[in-house]
Amino acid sequence: MVMRKYGNNLADAIDWTNPRLLCIAGGFTKYDEHAVQQINRNIELYQYKFYKDGFLLLDLVNATTAQPLLEVENHINSSKPGYKTVSEYLEQSSTELKDRFEAIKAYIMALGDDVQMAVLKYYIAFKRIKNFVCLEVHPQTEKIVLFLKVNPDEIELEPGFSRDVRNIGHIGTGDLEVSIYNDEDFEKAKRLIHMSYDRS
Repeated sequence: MVMRKYGNNLADAIDWTNPRLLCIAGGFTKYDEHAVQQINRNIELYQYKFYKDGFLLLDLVNATTAQPLLEVENHINSSKPGYKTVSEYLEQSSTELKDRFEAIKAYIMALGDDVQMAVLKYYIAFKRIKNFVCLEVHPQTEKIVLFLKVNPDEIELEPGFSRDVRNIGHIGTGDLEVSIYNDEDFEKAKRLIHMSYDRS
């Protein structure tokens, strides 16, 4: 479908290693939920409800996250030897940086029952229906970088902590970049993470 509509060049530029399927319907049976649990794919079931005044509710019924195959990971790593995956960077991180990552992950996952985490090649995505945090690990500089769905014009940017990346190329989604070097940075970032969660 992508190739037919947008052409081969764009289709080749898309990372197809971790596709995600969203199924939206008026209802699902227990057999539907059981079926997606048996498939090693990223599949989410959403039940919709219409309300007065044109409101629409999408309720997450079931979600499965695919476990990456070892052969695929090896192929990815061997095809681009100059690029390391976020998992490799995390493995190489100091104990302090790993602990900070776990604290950030725990905070984000506790924001709501609808939060899901997906480990991609170069970043870790936290999402509801859409990504609201894309997280990178940088062991060389001992920092964790977050890309958030927050409008940089709505906050006061702090040099070395927050940055407007609307016109800067980056992996992941979000217009605001936040760099976390220590626990104080993490505390400041919590408000911004929650803003991104509320808008996703």
